[in-house]
This record gives sequence, C-alpha cells and structure tokens, in this order.
Amino acid sequence: MIPAKTLPPARLAWTVWGLGAVLYIIGFFQRVAPGVMTAELMGDFNLTAAAMGNLSAFYFYSYVAMQIPTGLLADSWGARRLLTAGALVAGIGSLSFALSDGMFWACTGRLLIGGSVAVAFVSMMKLSSHWMAPRHFALASGMALFLGIIGAVFAGTPLRLLVVSYDWRSVMLASSIFPFVAAALIWIIVRDDPSERGYLSYAPKITVDMPRTGIIAGLKQVFGYRNMWLLLIAPGALAGSVLTFAGLWGVPFLTTHYGMSAPKAAAVCSALLISWAVGGPVCGSLSDRIGRRKPLYVIGCAALALSWTLIIFVPGLPIAALVALLMVSGFSAGSIIIGFAYVKESVPAHLAGTAAGVCNMGVMLGPMLLQPIVGWVLDHQWQGTAVAGVRTYELSAFRTGFAFILIWAVLALVCVVFSRETNCRQMH
Repeated sequence: MIPAKTLPPARLAWTVWGLGAVLYIIGFFQRVAPGVMTAELMGDFNLTAAAMGNLSAFYFYSYVAMQIPTGLLADSWGARRLLTAGALVAGIGSLSFALSDGMFWACTGRLLIGGSVAVAFVSMMKLSSHWMAPRHFALASGMALFLGIIGAVFAGTPLRLLVVSYDWRSVMLASSIFPFVAAALIWIIVRDDPSERGYLSYAPKITVDMPRTGIIAGLKQVFGYRNMWLLLIAPGALAGSVLTFAGLWGVPFLTTHYGMSAPKAAAVCSALLISWAVGGPVCGSLSDRIGRRKPLYVIGCAALALSWTLIIFVPGLPIAALVALLMVSGFSAGSIIIGFAYVKESVPAHLAGTAAGVCNMGVMLGPMLLQPIVGWVLDHQWQGTAVAGVRTYELSAFRTGFAFILIWAVLALVCVVFSRETNCRQMH
C-alpha cells in the first residue's frame, strides 16, 4: 500500500461531512414538524395542550438519552456505520408515526426518530475532526446548524401547505422515504477517515500513553471542570426558546392572538428558524476571529433575554415589531454554536468527545422541558373555549407559559458570565 501523501481535497471533505449532515437535516425537520400540525394532531388524537407537548417531547426524551452512548458508539462503530444505522431507524420511526392509530405508536415513532437522529451531530463532528483542519471546527458546527435549520424551514410553510392540500399522515408517510435514501448514500460514499480514500488524516495521532477513559470515569472527570456545569445549563435556553416557539406553540399563538392564517404563522416561525441558522455561522466565525468565546456568548444570552422580555411584557406589540423581536431572539440563539467549541476547549483533548455529548444533551434539555411545561400552563389556565374540538387558549396563558423561556434565558446569561474564557485554545 502506497503511503498517503496529501490531505483530502476540500470538496471531498465537505461532501463526506455533508452526507452526515443529511441525517441532521432530517432530524431538524422531524423536530419541528409538529409545530405546523398542532391542530390536526390535537384533533386526531384528542389531545390537551399538555399531552400535545408530551407527544412532541418524546423526540427529545430519546435524543437526550442517546447523547452519551452516541460518543461511545461513534468511537467503536465509526461514524459511517452509526449514521447508516441512525438513518434506517429514523425511517422506521417516521413510518410508525405516520401510520399510528393511537398515542402509543405515535409516541413510539417520535421516540425512535429522536433517538436515531441523535447520532447525527456527534458523528458529523467526528467526521470533521478526521477530514477537516481544526481551525474549521467552529465553522463546521455553525454550518451544521445552518443546514439543520433548512430542514426545519421545510417543516414550516412548505409542510403546512402540504398538510392543508393533503393530510398530515400522507405527508409524513412520504417524508419517511428520505431517511432510507440517506442511509444508502451514507453507506456508499462516507468513510470514517481520509486514509480509507488514500489521503492523510487530520485526526490526532493516538499513542499508547494517551489516557483511555471509560464512560463513568469520563463523566466524572468532565464534570470536575466548572465550565462543564455552566455550559451544560446555558444552551438549553437558546435551543429551547426557538424550538418551543417555532417547533410547537408559535403557530397556535400567532393564529389565535395575532389573527394570522396558519401558513402565515408558519412563515413567521420559519423566519425565526432562518435567523437562528444565520446567527450560528456568524457567531461561530466571529468567535474564531477574535479568539474569544465568552463575550459573544454573553451578548447572545443577554439579547435573547431582552427580546423575550419585550415579547412577553409589552402589550399590543405591532406584528412587525413582534416578528423583528422573534428574529432577534433567533439570531441571538445562534450563539449556541460558540458553546460547542467552548465546551470542547474547556476539558483535556481526550475528554472532548464526552464533553460534546454532554453539551448536546444540555441543548436538548431546553425543548424537552419547555415544550411540555408551556403545554401544562396552557391547560392549567384554559378557559373552556374550543374551535372545531381543539382547545384555544388566552393570551395571558401563553405569556405565562413563555415566561419560562425568559427565566431560563436569564439563568443562561448568569451561567455564561461565570464561565472561564478559553481563548479558543484546547486545554491540555
């Protein structure tokens, strides 16, 4: 075998990474799809707001649970096998959800989807560490969010129009084709390391004296660093704010209290997601450029808290002002990308994979908790009104529910303020 002499070309590296991103895109689509089908799902399954929040959150229950095992599986199986298996299970989960005749199979489908697409981000980051230079890590993280939100945008207005034209089951059944196609493409094209294609690898060389840590010992070591605790709590507010509003409760809020049609409300939610997508790469690249993590992360959390303060407590906001504030909150939430690099740099290199899994778990704790909490508040303050058998909720109920987003945003700001700057350098 002829020794590899050149690094992989950028086009090939981004193609390999991009095919991993396909599963991430599918995951984002499924993550926010219930947001534009809330009325249909509540009517079809006869759900309260709390039950609807729980159905949506089943995705996040398994997603969070899979974060630590995903790091271990990525190391033992390799990203190619893990992504292929994840895409296959996502397809099965999509079929279960689309064909469900009751809550059991609907929740099972959401559970399978969440657990399977949970492998996408860690696998993508593992591929980037092998196929790309370290200086591109934050950019790759930002681009991951950008591409994921493309999937979420398709779950906005386009999905809503399809649901109106056909029905939610037919549309979701058709969407289940894509994970199976992704599985085939990943298996055929993706390779774990450039050396399998005859190129040099960017992965750090493994030596016999490098520490080898088991999962329990690794978790104990990771949580021995103060930044890990602080940066675990913070991202839940950023992801939670976007995915609780755009991913579930935004459309019923906007249609009920701002007189929007469902497609227009879905478009507003898509605008929020797009601003999130733009904010990720911008914040990540700016952080890399200035060589600091903390300042931009603090600004992002502060802007998120301020925008939600105005949304909740300023009565009678004009629609233009409301949409502008939602987009500011989305762009600010894009600073979540900084958190991945920040966490990775806050622990020794041999613990970076475990730290990334813990951080991603923190990200999904936000929507996992906030979606059902907002639903519980809506039910608790329900005044007994319904339209076509679907409950409608007062503005005061939505404001009380959304107040939990604000509380978490303030907590995130405090956590980041007390974190320690890494100056974009890996701890040794």
